[in-house]
Amino acid sequence: MTENKEKKPNTGFKRKKKTATAEKGSKAVRNKEQALNRSVSRKRQKLLYDFICSKNYQPMRAKEIAFLLDVPKAKRKEFLQALAVLEAKSMIEVTEHGLYRKCRDYASEDDPKSSSQRAFNGSSNGESGVFSSDADAERKSGTSESPEMDQENRSIYVKADRKGDRVRGRKRSVDAGRRTGRDSEGRQGKVKRTKKNTYLKNEPGADITELVNVYGIPAEFPEKVQRQIKRFPTGPVDSDFAGRMDLRNKMIITIDGDDSKDLDDAVSLEKSGSNYILGVHIADVSHYVPASSAMDVEALRRGTSVYLPDRVIPMLPEKLSNGVCSLNEGQDRLTLSCFMKIDRQGNTLESRIVESVICSSHRMTYSNVQKIIVDKDPELTSMYADIVPMLFDMKNLAEILREMRSKRGMIDFDIPETKIELDEQGRPVRVYARMANTATRLIEQFMLSANETVAKTYADYHLPFLYRTHESPDEEKIENLLTNLHKMGIKVSKKEQQISAREVQEIIAKVEGNPKEKMISSLLLRSMQQARYSPENCGHFGLAAKYYCHFTSPIRRYPDLQIHRIIKDDIRGMLGERKKQFYERILDDVAWKTSALERRSAEIERECVKLKTAQYVADHLGEVTEAVVTGVTEWGVYVQRPDTIEGLIHISSLKGDYYEYKEETMQLVGRRTGIVYELGQTLKVRTIRGDAYRRIIDFALVTECEEGAEEENSETKDS
Repeated sequence: MTENKEKKPNTGFKRKKKTATAEKGSKAVRNKEQALNRSVSRKRQKLLYDFICSKNYQPMRAKEIAFLLDVPKAKRKEFLQALAVLEAKSMIEVTEHGLYRKCRDYASEDDPKSSSQRAFNGSSNGESGVFSSDADAERKSGTSESPEMDQENRSIYVKADRKGDRVRGRKRSVDAGRRTGRDSEGRQGKVKRTKKNTYLKNEPGADITELVNVYGIPAEFPEKVQRQIKRFPTGPVDSDFAGRMDLRNKMIITIDGDDSKDLDDAVSLEKSGSNYILGVHIADVSHYVPASSAMDVEALRRGTSVYLPDRVIPMLPEKLSNGVCSLNEGQDRLTLSCFMKIDRQGNTLESRIVESVICSSHRMTYSNVQKIIVDKDPELTSMYADIVPMLFDMKNLAEILREMRSKRGMIDFDIPETKIELDEQGRPVRVYARMANTATRLIEQFMLSANETVAKTYADYHLPFLYRTHESPDEEKIENLLTNLHKMGIKVSKKEQQISAREVQEIIAKVEGNPKEKMISSLLLRSMQQARYSPENCGHFGLAAKYYCHFTSPIRRYPDLQIHRIIKDDIRGMLGERKKQFYERILDDVAWKTSALERRSAEIERECVKLKTAQYVADHLGEVTEAVVTGVTEWGVYVQRPDTIEGLIHISSLKGDYYEYKEETMQLVGRRTGIVYELGQTLKVRTIRGDAYRRIIDFALVTECEEGAEEENSETKDS
């Protein structure tokens, strides 16, 4: 006991001395930390820490983080203080290269209570943009918090408040029809719309605006994106050219529609002996849209640009899509170039993908190229004399490539596209069918070659990638279609249980020139599966291609932008194991989202065409024209006019007999007269109704008696 008492004072004295020194040091650290904490709110620290902990985050410098978070210059000091606080708390660390990242030993990913919750103890209220001076305005407008959606019943609810687990009736701008919702735990929240329709029903485009709202397509870009775009340059600077292949002296041209503004692809062609060197040059959008930036998040939220009769809703702001990223004539632009050496059989012998800079020599249009290479227009041939030889070489190569793909089994559905011309008030004045021509097919073949080449390259590398896949048709649909074709007298067969692309191609070849050709092509198309995006390469049935991706349109499609990032990481030697794992984690989600958003885009585009064609028909009631039967049901016959307008002849309007529907032959048969209405039949019809609200069109059959009466009336008027 005595020995212990003697030892304690000495031990205690030494500890006391050491503790005093340690306390003095730790007190200084605490004072410094407290001083910083007073000037930097916990909300800002949490926002910053959540960003660094996000799964898409990659270690970067303070300047890059500030750029992505859109931190204004006036708030940079507070931003740096927030970084310092997080570093002092050992929540983040700085690498030897000055890159900020999460401390690996700060928290375990398996810990149910995350490190950010422990560190901030509930200080976050979901606020975003806390470095911005108008954060309060964002929060009030309901753009800062995200309601959750119950996928089962599609209702929207707002999570409960922490105070007494009450639910706040936060005002939200939503596109769902329900105003209240209940989550899986039975909590209920009220949802109110804050943004009223600011358009009037009689305003031009109000009808399409209403559809845009119904489908939940974002028409305006968020404030963060708008602030970010203001700082973008109008073109590349000299430092952007470092490490890129300089192609500005090459003859490179763009070929697009007359009214196109977002020019994201350009082409070049040279001869090398008997081979061709095809260059496909695609806008390097990823240079201007960093991963995880506000603009990138918004681009993924949109997924694709949406093309409607009176407007384009772009995936990226116009300053990018029509400006710095658009490959405009005579302007230096950053690109990714895919060079392919192709022989006279259409085989790609060699290929390489490089970062490049180009300057487009000419902004060509499909119509002008068609006039040069098909019509041989003397005026245009003289105007573009410097590229005419290259255009004819391009025509020859496109024909070689098309023949190669045809032999391979590519299915070519030559189905016309519906085009609608509107007046200044948004009313349709013309509806017509637009068919593909030599010029459009030329670019189509070159883009297919680039997409196939890029996909094969990265499939061979066994790297994480995003493919465009198209699976074999549904067996039941194909069997029903083949049965109907047999009944029409068209002999077709398939060797195996699953039909091949070549066999589908043979069906199309057999009906070529047949009056029912368009109808059968349409039925074949409807029996196909929908193409989709996938990290797994499953091939493309319609193109009869083993490898395919979307590489050529990063301005208007997010998957293209995503794979551009992978390609550039690979070119720069930055695709290490951690980066591969990162892409493997995100690509499934990107594929699913973009496939769904693509379907949404296609759906609203179809609905807008139905709307405008119904409006057009309503202004042209009584018109008589021929139409082909495209569908037969128990309630009537669907027909399509040459201008692609489609509608229904209701069974109640078929006078003179009682018609029965024969499901096995897809026919309507008159019980007394034996008159038959079947697929592919050509009828003379009169337009009797165009209902824009319901987006439906009705026709009536013009009988021989009515036709004769009309001829007599016209003769009487003439006399």
